[in-house]
Amino acid sequence: MTENKYYTIASLEKGIKILELLVQHGELSVSETAKLMGTNRAGSHRFISTLKDLGYVEKNENNKYQPTLKIMKLATKVANRFEIRRIARPHMHRLSMKYKETINLGFFKNNEIIHLDKIDSLEVLRMDSALGDKAPAYCTALGKAILAFLPDHELAYYLESVEFKRLNSNTITDKKEFLAELSKVRQNGYAIDDEEMCIGLRCIGAPVFDHNSYPAYALSVSGPSTRQTHRVLEKMKTDILQAASELSKAMGIP
Repeated sequence: MTENKYYTIASLEKGIKILELLVQHGELSVSETAKLMGTNRAGSHRFISTLKDLGYVEKNENNKYQPTLKIMKLATKVANRFEIRRIARPHMHRLSMKYKETINLGFFKNNEIIHLDKIDSLEVLRMDSALGDKAPAYCTALGKAILAFLPDHELAYYLESVEFKRLNSNTITDKKEFLAELSKVRQNGYAIDDEEMCIGLRCIGAPVFDHNSYPAYALSVSGPSTRQTHRVLEKMKTDILQAASELSKAMGIP
């Protein structure tokens, strides 16, 4: 049984969970929300009505409720607090212009990679992640690029606390094999997601170090494996390493 914290406001917690459900599902009726929350319809209706009055939710033509762009405005304000986004943009833009693929900027938190910024590919077939999206660190180029250069005690904690889930036949789930992979990343300076998170998607990424020589962020180029062949990745490695190095210097690395 979960112990209730004395400072937790149950109604606020429920309201935020309902908002998260609406974001996750795109649209929900009051009854659908109540079912997902395990609460009665009247209670869910009060929460949704409050969110609607505050401008975070609106009713659509299907008589269901959906989140508004006010949520995006809040997210953008939070993201804009990260100075790295402004500094990284020119480097990301150069990679985008040269390779026409999706360019990603991410950071590591709570055993996951969080997408902080991106420049979308103009191709129809492309990686489609949103700002704030999370992904397992162990099967992404962004994640492996950062994990490989973490201090030993932080990497040890990660390995003890993370659950290696097999997302497909290419996902590395054996810890010894994963450590060997990180050793290769340290030697090369870059990481590759060889369809480990998603079949049909390949990425190449490199760490970005801050003024403390800490791998605070990572840059990556991602695209469908039909275009991101191993030969193409081999050509990309010099540019991704250069972009990450220049960005690290801009961040104040000694």
